Amino acid sequence: MNTNDILYKIQKALNLSSKEILKAYELANYPMDAEHLDGLLKRRSDKDFLLCSYEELGVFLDGLVLLKRGPSPKKQNDDEIIELTNNLILKKLRITMELKEPEIEIIFGLADVTLSKQELKSLFRKEGHKNFKACSDELLMAFLEGLDEFYYMGISNNPGYS
Repeated sequence: MNTNDILYKIQKALNLSSKEILKAYELANYPMDAEHLDGLLKRRSDKDFLLCSYEELGVFLDGLVLLKRGPSPKKQNDDEIIELTNNLILKKLRITMELKEPEIEIIFGLADVTLSKQELKSLFRKEGHKNFKACSDELLMAFLEGLDEFYYMGISNNPGYS
């Protein structure tokens, strides 16, 4: 999984400005400056490219949830370290954008990926559950491509993401 590509594709799909991304990091209490962020959003072949760490991507996703949805009413254990997986990235994006199952099906469909309801549900199960399915890099990238199309075409009726 290329963390820089994921960060870039999320920024592009949701039409996020650098200012909004910096705000997400701020909400997650993570020090990020504009110059460093610019390096993370550059292509690998560009001058001043910086490799995005799993921590930087995970913190951004947490901050994005806070930016778009606000703090969770549920208590969270901030000391617990959770491995960033493709399934967790999908889950955080689903939460951020308040996506329901039909919308997720549309997003995958826009990327020419067809999943049964059971396959779709299995991507959001807890690891260790008998019906859990690991999300491949290809499936995550297809979701991000479909997400870009979803918002570009104006399919989403959610005014916070158009």
